[in-house]
Amino acid sequence: MYSPVSDGIEKTAQSVRYTEAMPPNDLAEWVHCFWELKTVSALQEDFQLHALPDACVNILLNQHDTEIAGITALRTTYEVLNLGKWFHYVGVQLLPGVWKGDPAEISDSFVGNPYLGPLPLISTNKALSGLAFADMHSGLADLIRWLVDKKIVVANTVTAAILANLDDIRSVADMAAASGLSPRQLQRVLSRTTGFAPHDLLKILRLQQSIRQDYLMSYTDQAHFIHSFKRITGYTPARYFSKFRV
Repeated sequence: MYSPVSDGIEKTAQSVRYTEAMPPNDLAEWVHCFWELKTVSALQEDFQLHALPDACVNILLNQHDTEIAGITALRTTYEVLNLGKWFHYVGVQLLPGVWKGDPAEISDSFVGNPYLGPLPLISTNKALSGLAFADMHSGLADLIRWLVDKKIVVANTVTAAILANLDDIRSVADMAAASGLSPRQLQRVLSRTTGFAPHDLLKILRLQQSIRQDYLMSYTDQAHFIHSFKRITGYTPARYFSKFRV
């Protein structure tokens, strides 16, 4: 199962806590995890989150200002997000390809404005306010069930097949074979359902795999790995692993 790493939190950020929780079994085909990112005490300096692309879409809820919420996703390179000195976010990380909502709602940068869209993000955010993270899971699950019922979150058989066979995929042709499509069909389907060209999606998935396992399982050689890693993350692998929690 595809398991993207969390965004880059510097090892020195001792007052920043990130927690993940598995979704209920009935949501497993759509949701990778529920998550919480918060400060446990006020920071001396603004916190910079080094966000990595993972082809996932996140539903984000700001617990310090329950009018602020949003839908977020990155494209093919990292983004540095200034979260300030004191913050508390919770959210849901959706698996690649399952979000069928309005693409215009998706942000690839800091979300700091009140949510004005049609989804029940604000009512969910307010209902969760003041709860411990473990007690928020049922509310987050209910939000996803609502989105599934409205067909805003929908199972994607193509991306599911790719993710299920990720260890054996080395090329776009392998992606097409895993999904039972021709390369041209794969191009059309991925562009429509994820917004990614197959080659770009493959680069992201390779990068995510390389952080959790031997890079030679995803890249042909070390030079290729280092070049691709730095282009996507902004750091060489050695520098990234020394700087951020992994």
